[in-house]
Amino acid sequence: MHITTNWDGAIQLQNKVAYVSSGPEEILVNELEHQFAVKHLISFNSFEDYLSEQSILTLPDILLMEIDEDEYCFTLVEKIKKNPMLHGLLIVLLAKTHVPEWKNKAMQLKVNDLYTYPLPVEYLCERLNFLIKFKLIRPKLSELLNKVDIEYKMPLFKRAFDIVSSGGAILLLSPIMLAVAIIVRLDSKGPIIYKSKRVGTGYRVFDFYKFRSMRTDADQVLSTLSSLNQYEAEEEGKSKAAFIKIKNDPRITRIGGFLRSSSLDELPQLFNILMGDMSLVGNRPLPLYEAEMLTSNEWSMRFLGPAGLTGLWQISKRGKEDMSERERKKLDNFYAQNYSFWLDLKILLGTFPALFQKEKV
Repeated sequence: MHITTNWDGAIQLQNKVAYVSSGPEEILVNELEHQFAVKHLISFNSFEDYLSEQSILTLPDILLMEIDEDEYCFTLVEKIKKNPMLHGLLIVLLAKTHVPEWKNKAMQLKVNDLYTYPLPVEYLCERLNFLIKFKLIRPKLSELLNKVDIEYKMPLFKRAFDIVSSGGAILLLSPIMLAVAIIVRLDSKGPIIYKSKRVGTGYRVFDFYKFRSMRTDADQVLSTLSSLNQYEAEEEGKSKAAFIKIKNDPRITRIGGFLRSSSLDELPQLFNILMGDMSLVGNRPLPLYEAEMLTSNEWSMRFLGPAGLTGLWQISKRGKEDMSERERKKLDNFYAQNYSFWLDLKILLGTFPALFQKEKV
């Protein structure tokens, strides 16, 4: 039975969506009403008036906003972000045309999603429902760690192998690491070692080490390079990919390209392995902004296995143009469910041919 969308009553059986558009948009509204209680307004003035009248108990779960030609919606998003009562509201933007500047603004304002017409309404509804459910239980990474770490324990054989192999490799490769450190220092200004927060096994956050191969402002300019992402959004209407890998990355230093293509920049991670942050073989630990997009039941499985220096996707798809985000997710999930000593050995043997890659990613 369809539940009425009259919000004046005490009905709380449906999630609530406040939607503002420049026109009637009857088809989209009708589709949304099958799953949500929809409050549809056709001007930003009425939308602002509506929000000003709400209490904490009557606020919608999601603000769905169509981007207007004057870009006032972005100004409105800024206002909403600054309003303490509206803090934490889920915001999803809809664009009638693909405008890269709009995508950059949406990322800077940290809206929850952006979709471009034509969009699959079923996927949009599924995403809105997920955002609402995720907000209700919004897990901090530390909370996810406490929940998941109980379910995963590093096998003794794997940890012993990691200690022996990483310790031996550090001793053996120390002259090479010293030479790389000197070259990095001479090549460009900045620290020799790049340190970043990564999310590994059981959503545990740790300091991840690499030889610096990029400019020191690489993280700050990342949002402006989304059009170069190797993992383009695969579903029509999807705003952004979960993984980020930049083609022909302009942030790379002169020597950085060689370090990355030869994987020499990864050598400091041997210390991560020795300290127990990650394993020699496993799923790659992800930056925080990527990990936060992989908390759904479908893809959180990858965090129930060990984080690693090399893994299945590196030896099967690394550097190939046809590598898709979904393929990488499936490979990560497969490894988390099926890893063993023999699979690790097979991956290690397949890693050496993959060390020198042709693609500049």
